Amino acid sequence: MNELVHSRRRTVRQSAAARGPTRTNDPERTMANILAVAMAEFAEKGLAGARIDQIAGATQTSKRMIYYYFGSKEGLYLATLEDAYRRVRAIESELQLDELAPEQALRRLVEFSFDHHASHESYVRLVMTENMHRGQYLAQSQSIQPLNEPAIAALRRLVERGEASGSFRPGLDPVDLHATITALTFFNVSNRHTFGQIFQRDFSHPDVAAQRRANIVETILRCVRP
Repeated sequence: MNELVHSRRRTVRQSAAARGPTRTNDPERTMANILAVAMAEFAEKGLAGARIDQIAGATQTSKRMIYYYFGSKEGLYLATLEDAYRRVRAIESELQLDELAPEQALRRLVEFSFDHHASHESYVRLVMTENMHRGQYLAQSQSIQPLNEPAIAALRRLVERGEASGSFRPGLDPVDLHATITALTFFNVSNRHTFGQIFQRDFSHPDVAAQRRANIVETILRCVRP
């Protein structure tokens, strides 16, 4: 199913390129708009609760067109997941970590992760939804692993530079470090409501968020230092 969806998306892009940039009917823009609205719909209601009718209405398109582009509701859900990961990895690639000293680069990466999750609750909720499905839809994706490999490769280079300079302790695992960064920055959004109710602390308050951000950065840096 996913091969068919990607094939249709390639066909749309090729057709759009052949028509040239002056045509007002822009399939690429339509697909991007559908994905943006679908992100909010799936994040709020989950896969089962999301409605294609709602997405079609909000994007001023038709269910038939959505199914043409994405194959099915599940196909749109998977495409939305892939697009969400693609966006965060694209921004990560612009952090220029290789140009910074190891500790400074790691600080920038952790701060970015915290800020991204804090300002993209829909992304966090979407990932939580897929975890509730035990990753069964991401398992169908042919692009999700290649899409995320550059993030680990960049972190591996950072770890190697840090160990070589003596800034980081030896034996750090890039995937494990990535998991630790994600766990701390993700939790701040995924559990903010329950944690906030229990301990009566508003994690979205600027002062609280700033302190939490600083604490997470310091925790990660202490974790990697010799």
